[in-house]
Amino acid sequence: MNYTLYKKGLIFDDAPHLEMQLSKSEMKDMLTRSNAYLIRNVYDFDCQNETSFWYVIKDTFDGFAELSSKTRNQIRRAQKTLDIGLVDKQLIIDQGYEVYVSSFQKYKYKSNSLPSRDVFIKALQFCLPGEQFWGCTDKSNGKLIAYAHNSIQDNVCHYCLMKAIPQYLSAYYPYYGLIYSMNEYYLNVLGLNYVSDGARSLTNHSNIQPFLIEKFKFRKAYCMLSIQYTWWLSFMIKGLFPLRSVIKNNMVKALLLQEEMARNSR
Repeated sequence: MNYTLYKKGLIFDDAPHLEMQLSKSEMKDMLTRSNAYLIRNVYDFDCQNETSFWYVIKDTFDGFAELSSKTRNQIRRAQKTLDIGLVDKQLIIDQGYEVYVSSFQKYKYKSNSLPSRDVFIKALQFCLPGEQFWGCTDKSNGKLIAYAHNSIQDNVCHYCLMKAIPQYLSAYYPYYGLIYSMNEYYLNVLGLNYVSDGARSLTNHSNIQPFLIEKFKFRKAYCMLSIQYTWWLSFMIKGLFPLRSVIKNNMVKALLLQEEMARNSR
């Protein structure tokens, strides 16, 4: 089964529509054979019922016709001031770290553990087949002000990462130009099944998913969610769950929110 370890949790490492429901015995066996603390099983992708868990996806593209006049104007502004398109990874290696670090200034929850430049560059060296980079560079000086890191897998494009220097957001509108161009390329030119910004956020550290839904007609593909924990984490979750409204630690809050989503999926 194609699951990978991420932050001590086993999660499906393929296009979300391919994940199938696991039995409790299968999940327990996978936990026993790994160093994970939990396994997350998301199934019945894009089901008809509205559930507490979803992926944010877009599977149609109708150009400017589907967008508001304000959004169209902001895209045109981006296209006028920026060169937007697929870029070589070397550009991200050379200029991406400044964009990456600067982008955290606008997050609700600041990170105290940002990687060093060396770690950032080293991670870029190990990109897998299907991974692509997009860049927004200032036409006047070639400066990279925003970029995206995407991954194509099983006829689906995952928008893995989008970063921009905050002071350019309101004048250059890089996200508007970037998202429009990527949607057009992956859905219209390549004809992929859908593009995805991932599963429902547990931390709400950025507003990108509501932004995509409101401005670019992404939608919620509802799913069912099941979680299996190691014995000690299960004991902790059960004890803390009634106190979830007063918990301050962001990591624990995220775990308890995910548990609430899973309970509401039953």
